[in-house]
Amino acid sequence: MPETDFHYVYILQSASSRSRYYTGCTKDVQKRLDKHNSGQVPHTAKYPPWRVKTCIAFSDKRKAVAFERYLKSPSGRAFAKKRL
Repeated sequence: MPETDFHYVYILQSASSRSRYYTGCTKDVQKRLDKHNSGQVPHTAKYPPWRVKTCIAFSDKRKAVAFERYLKSPSGRAFAKKRL
């Protein structure tokens, strides 16, 4: 069976300000989390440290990007708050 190249949609929660969340998409969650926690991502630099709250794997990059976009919409944020 060939190796699947997964793309991950993740939601981070700030440990310093528990009401702060960040949603993103990546192929390497740990590497991306390290960037967020080291201040290399402008949107998350003010509220480190971050922890992974939710991570969802997709085998199709287009579906991962579409789901990330949805989670950043008002209805997607409501869905994430209630279900994820």
